[in-house]
Amino acid sequence: MRKVMMAATAGFVAVVLGTAGTAHAGKELDAIKARGQLLCGVGTGTAGFHLANTQGKWVGLNVDVCRAVSAAIFGDADKVKYVPLTAQQRFTALQSGEVDMLSNNTTWTLTRDTALGFDFTGVTYYDGQGFMVPKKLGVKSAKELNGATVCVAPGTTTELNLADYFRANKMTFKPVVIEKVDEIRAAFFSGRCDVYTTDASSLAATRAANVPAPLTVEDFVILPEIISKEPLGPVVRHGDSQFADIVRWALFAMVEAEEYGITSKNVDEMLKSDNPTIKRILGTTPGMGKALGVADNWVYQIIKQVGNYGESFDRNVGPGSPLKIARGQNALWTQGGLQYAPPIR
Repeated sequence: MRKVMMAATAGFVAVVLGTAGTAHAGKELDAIKARGQLLCGVGTGTAGFHLANTQGKWVGLNVDVCRAVSAAIFGDADKVKYVPLTAQQRFTALQSGEVDMLSNNTTWTLTRDTALGFDFTGVTYYDGQGFMVPKKLGVKSAKELNGATVCVAPGTTTELNLADYFRANKMTFKPVVIEKVDEIRAAFFSGRCDVYTTDASSLAATRAANVPAPLTVEDFVILPEIISKEPLGPVVRHGDSQFADIVRWALFAMVEAEEYGITSKNVDEMLKSDNPTIKRILGTTPGMGKALGVADNWVYQIIKQVGNYGESFDRNVGPGSPLKIARGQNALWTQGGLQYAPPIR
C-alpha cells in the first residue's frame, strides 16, 4: 500500500511540475492574437498620460502601458489601436468588448473591481484628487470654497469625492457637470465655474498644457489639499486570467527593470550580465516567458521599445516633460515611494 501511495504521489508531483510552468491561453488573448492588434481604451486627451500629438501619434504614461502589453504579446510595441473614451464611456466599452483593456487614469475601487466584472492589474500612477482655482480669487485652501461653483466630470470617483468632502466640511457647492474633458477645461477657463476638480496629476497637466491665451500658467493655482486616494491603473475584464497576467506583469517588468538599472539605452549590454536576476528578467535564462505564455525575451522587448518605468515617467510627466511632476509616491520603494514590483522569478 505504501508503495502504491508513493507512486501515486510521485505521479501527482510530476503532473504538477509538468504543467505549472505553462500558461494556458484564454479567449481574450486568443482574440487579440488572431486580430493582430491590441485594442486599448485611453482617455480623450490629458497631456503626459494619453494624448495624440501633432503627428497623430498617441503618447503618454498610460499609452506606454498599452505599448508594453503589445510588446510582450507580439514583440512589437506598435501593434495597438487606441480608442479614446470619456469617463462615462469607458466601462461600457470594456464590458462590451469594444476594447481589450483600459489604460486611462481609472481609479481602482472595490465596486469597480468586483460588481462591474473587472480586474485591476496594478497601479501605473498613485494620485489624489485636488482643486484648481483662478489666482485672482485669492483662495489659499479648499476649506475656503464654501458656495463655490465646481466643474467636475460625471461617472467618476471625483464626483463622489467632491460631494463627500464638502459634506464632511459642512460646505455647499454648485456642481457644473460636463462629460468631455476639453469642454470642462473650456468652462473653467472661461469663468463658468470657480473651481476645477479632478486628479492632481490631471490638474497639473491642464495647467501646463491647456491654459488659453492671453491667460498664463501663473493665473491659476492648485490648492494644497489632496482629498482622496486615487490609485490609477490598467483594467481588464474578468474571464481571461492569462491576459490579465500579461497586463499585470508588463507593468511590473517596467518597474523591475528600473530597479535593476535596465534601460532602453543599455538593455542590449545588459543581455551579457552575469546577474542571475537580470538573466531571468531579460530571458537569457529561459522560463519566465513560458510561464506567462509569451516569448522569453518579452521584458527585453518592452524595455528596448518602451523603456523602464522611470524612463516613461520622466519623459511623459516628470522632469523631462512640460508637466515636471516630482516622482513623490511614484518613486521606487527603494527611494521612499510606493512603486514596488513582485520578483520575476
